[in-house]
Amino acid sequence: MIDIHCHLLPRVDDGPQSLQASIDLAWAAVEDGVTHAVVTPHVYPGRFNNTRSSIELCCRRYVDLLKLKNVPLRISFGGEVRLDADLPLLIERDEIPFLGVSQGFKTMLLEFPDAQIPLGADRLVRVLLSRGIRPLIAHPERNKSVMENPERIRSFVDAGCALQITAGSILGQFGPRALAASEYMLSESLVSAIASDAHNLDGRRYRLKEARQALVSRYGEALAVQLTELGPASLCGLDV
Repeated sequence: MIDIHCHLLPRVDDGPQSLQASIDLAWAAVEDGVTHAVVTPHVYPGRFNNTRSSIELCCRRYVDLLKLKNVPLRISFGGEVRLDADLPLLIERDEIPFLGVSQGFKTMLLEFPDAQIPLGADRLVRVLLSRGIRPLIAHPERNKSVMENPERIRSFVDAGCALQITAGSILGQFGPRALAASEYMLSESLVSAIASDAHNLDGRRYRLKEARQALVSRYGEALAVQLTELGPASLCGLDV
């Protein structure tokens, strides 16, 4: 499987806070069936001041560390970019860590605030798409506004966005409303990828294999493969 949203890099955000914890999480990814992890540190000015340049440097060091430790996990990088007033400036400075290029668009993992879909988000999305940037909206099923009415996310898909939901949401980890929102989006064919959003070995651990099995049981093997392999690869411009 290809995991396109995870927090494996050490000491850059709310993921692992030590080198050993970071290595242990990489091993957990391998044990969960992940062959390629796209590490996505938070890009949240004022809280996690990561940029494309800083993440790239950290990722290079991390790849060397995993090679030294013989961890058989392919690594590339992107970022979980918060919808923020500084976003246009980061784009102008070429400091957005895109996941890759797909169908002529740069894929950006975009995070909304948990409590709402911000006013003007639809306009921002249209501007991004006009500039060749396709937002991949991170875990919309955990957004309170979407949990209240999952249909609210459809306009973003219609505009050209992709959606990534969290493995744990499919398994009920984030509560019944997130589960219901996930099931709605899956049943309506709105989802492009499932990802771990793994942060640690405890409450935010790897559950991709378990989620994939749930997808097979509920929706069939073809959709499970699409959302854990083919879709993620396509969004990042990767070979399967």
